[in-house]
Amino acid sequence: MAHPRIRFGAFIAPHAAPDEHPSLSLQHDLELVEHLENLEFDEAWLGEHHSGGWEISASPELTIAALSERTSRIKLGTGVVSLAYHHPLHVADRIRQLDYLTRGRLIFGMGPGALPSDAYMMGVPTAKVRDRMEEGIEVLVPLLNGETVTAKTDWFELQEARLQLEPYNEGGIEMAVASQVSPTGARAAGKFGLSMLSIGATSKGAFNALASNWAIAEETAAQHGNTMDRANWRLVAPVHVAETREKARENVMWRLPQWIDYMAEVAAIPLAPPPGVDPVDYMIDTGFAVIGTPDDYVAQVARLTEQSGGFGCYLHLETRWADWAETRRSYELIARYAIPKINRLNEQRMASETWLRDNNKLFRGELEAAVKAKVDQHAAEKGDKNISPDVMQAFEHVQEVK
Repeated sequence: MAHPRIRFGAFIAPHAAPDEHPSLSLQHDLELVEHLENLEFDEAWLGEHHSGGWEISASPELTIAALSERTSRIKLGTGVVSLAYHHPLHVADRIRQLDYLTRGRLIFGMGPGALPSDAYMMGVPTAKVRDRMEEGIEVLVPLLNGETVTAKTDWFELQEARLQLEPYNEGGIEMAVASQVSPTGARAAGKFGLSMLSIGATSKGAFNALASNWAIAEETAAQHGNTMDRANWRLVAPVHVAETREKARENVMWRLPQWIDYMAEVAAIPLAPPPGVDPVDYMIDTGFAVIGTPDDYVAQVARLTEQSGGFGCYLHLETRWADWAETRRSYELIARYAIPKINRLNEQRMASETWLRDNNKLFRGELEAAVKAKVDQHAAEKGDKNISPDVMQAFEHVQEVK
């Protein structure tokens, strides 16, 4: 019997400490997505940020364009385009071009913009970015669906705007909107019929809001004649696994303290543990991160499934807490041992092994009896002079086994 399967991937903001070579950091992002494709992960999402020194991806579209030549199967998502900073026609044109460059593998993720410092540099009041996001979505959805749009706001104007290309796929492009604690993303998802991307899904506020935000999305969707699909709901959270819990803890201490300092003191996201609390213990005990074994990863997916009521894709927030080799190894262990267990990929194999083990004596006896019959037939026809005595002795017990 087939079971609904969860998809898996990575959400690459990216996070690269500013003491590393920037070219190598960007190259690692590309190589990681190639690695994910080889391990049969389903999706990779690339972010947009403009300040802070760690998240040095100003354009997810550029990264995805490079990846379109390096990959052939994995889906590629903008995670996310900060709509408040762009004219919507420019965004729609770039997305449509990427739709073709990726041969229909693109997912268009939209959001308001995560860092207040980005908005400040562009002269956009932080209080306005969510309103701008909704105003952008209002015109982007019809543009990407092939409609002609005329609209005017206090920050952009469209006059009979239209795209030059049809969608690559007949069904169009999947569009998703970022959601965290506030209902803004959930309301937009329901209103415009978009997929939902729950970023930071394991932080206390976002985790507690998972079920309520989904309910808001469904209620809003019903009011606008749309339907939400849990298969297109993506949850984002940090993960690192190793062969043992002790090794996983050791691996993440390479960058975890520095990352916590960045998030708390630079990005202004309060993730620092209380004074005197071990940072790894804090991440594990609060449920914010998986730092452990593939079995711990399986348990986290089960926890998120129970809390949310069910979702379609689990994206690892790519934090680079561990060094490059250990990061690659983490994804390999997840692909080999965690995902098959979650998606029940080996149930048929295990059932077959159990069945054969339970009937091994019967099948072995039948096989030996069949071989003995041929040996006896040969001996009857030609004599047993050219048959090794060891062969004859080996089959003396066959009747008993049968």
